[in-house]
Amino acid sequence: MSEEIFKKVVSHSKEYGFVFPSSEIYDGLGAVYDYGQNGVELKNNIRQYWWRSMVQLHENIVGLDSAIFMHPKIWKASGHIDGFSDPMVDNKDSKKRYRADNLLEDQIDKYIKNGKTQKAEELQNALDNAITNNNLEALKYLIIAHEIACPVSGTRNWTDVRQFNLMYKTQMGALAEDAEDVYLRPETAQGIFVNFLNVQKTGRMKIPFGIAQTGKAFRNEVVARGFIMRMREFEQMEMQFFVRPGTEMEWFNKWKESRLQWHLALGTNPDNYRFHEHVKLAHYANAAVDIEYKFPIGFKEVEGIHSRTDFDLSQHQEFSGKKLQYFDPEINQNYVPYVIETSIGLDRMFLVQMCNAFKEEQVQNGEQTETRTLLALPPALAPIKLAVLPLVKKDGLPELARKIMADFKFEFNCHYEEKDSIGKRYRRHDALGTPLCITVDHDSLNDESVTIRHRDTMQQERVKITALKDIIMPQISMNELLRKLN
Repeated sequence: MSEEIFKKVVSHSKEYGFVFPSSEIYDGLGAVYDYGQNGVELKNNIRQYWWRSMVQLHENIVGLDSAIFMHPKIWKASGHIDGFSDPMVDNKDSKKRYRADNLLEDQIDKYIKNGKTQKAEELQNALDNAITNNNLEALKYLIIAHEIACPVSGTRNWTDVRQFNLMYKTQMGALAEDAEDVYLRPETAQGIFVNFLNVQKTGRMKIPFGIAQTGKAFRNEVVARGFIMRMREFEQMEMQFFVRPGTEMEWFNKWKESRLQWHLALGTNPDNYRFHEHVKLAHYANAAVDIEYKFPIGFKEVEGIHSRTDFDLSQHQEFSGKKLQYFDPEINQNYVPYVIETSIGLDRMFLVQMCNAFKEEQVQNGEQTETRTLLALPPALAPIKLAVLPLVKKDGLPELARKIMADFKFEFNCHYEEKDSIGKRYRRHDALGTPLCITVDHDSLNDESVTIRHRDTMQQERVKITALKDIIMPQISMNELLRKLN
């Protein structure tokens, strides 16, 4: 049933202009998607919510927009060239390639669904141990021992498990013989680290302070599935918070709680979120936790909070030969700062909102019962905040509706619509996630009042046109959402 809901969300995303398969008229490009006219608005609103909560609400966090192309030595220093890989296994019959850990995680989910909790725990422990020790032979043994078959061929004819590097490589240079290998960045964090001193000195920043950035990243995912859950081109929203060594765990715990509150402020059911502590820490970390959301297809990571120690700055200091230290006047010492990272996938957060908001309800329409498709998005994130609808397209109603819309279009994204019956227009905006509709009728010309229709309750209220701003703005303003975080 849950997987059916997920399929409906995917279908709804395309039908209503949120997400399209990229290059669809050429049969698409695997694991690459385009955001449609409503999707780009929702995506922009999520990004703005993150940016304002990070940069605008914190006096000691500033923004950055670093280049996608960076010096190739950066990726050597960060460990990506030597160690940025996933354990992959091929089925010899179907010729399909899979992530070994994902195959085993799917098997664990099957055990849980079938009530075999002890088997699930045993496999989870064995998987954690193999991942921690980077034991590829153990991963293959678990796949064979638990009789995991290829979803395509149905056979268990597997190759050995091996590591596969995820970075895209290209060349930069006018002439092929002089071209230098460069990489599409697999994360945005390194652009922050190499600009640490630039920002600190020009901004006169005092530790603790943070640098925030949003932008595209690229990973050559061999197994990309789950719609926009795992893509080859995606967008990250990351903040690196620089702290005095020895205080990192205090800040790690503060940001862990702060980031969860950011999610919950959107009104999501707290039961749909959980923390997942990392068993195997990345080479740069001394603590790591994921915030996971319960999608219709199960709990999946949405955001990571990591204590990265001084690894990144120390590595770049060594490889570049430039000192990346901070003089702390409070303790009269120079040191390489430690870093707490918060990293959230914008595309995954988009999917969280779509899955959380999608609903199908049975409603009464006269004597008939019909299904209403509703996208109950937080009003501040909705692509269209307000629809202005003249009851009919004559008798001066369109002119008055246009006048009302003109008063609001500088405040937020509005939509004017006069086609179809008012009931059909309401249903269409329910499916788009529009929180409020204003209906202009013949009485509006005389009493200077209109009807506000609320998406979630379908309740209607008659109000004066002059009172519209006072009524509407608090309901859809992102400022009200941000105040919950203070």
